[in-house]
Amino acid sequence: MSYLGYVIAAYGVFAVVLLWDFVAPRIRTRQLLRAVRLLAARQAAARNAAQQGELKR
Repeated sequence: MSYLGYVIAAYGVFAVVLLWDFVAPRIRTRQLLRAVRLLAARQAAARNAAQQGELKR
């Protein structure tokens, strides 16, 4: 009886999980940086609008 299939599957699952552990934090970091950038742009636009005498909402 050969366990080759099980061993290959186990290594495959390990490789997928290891790859996900590498990629997932980078995706989350990119999302957070984008959110912070958008928030900063919104706040800057609000400050500019307030300085120009427009009403705040």
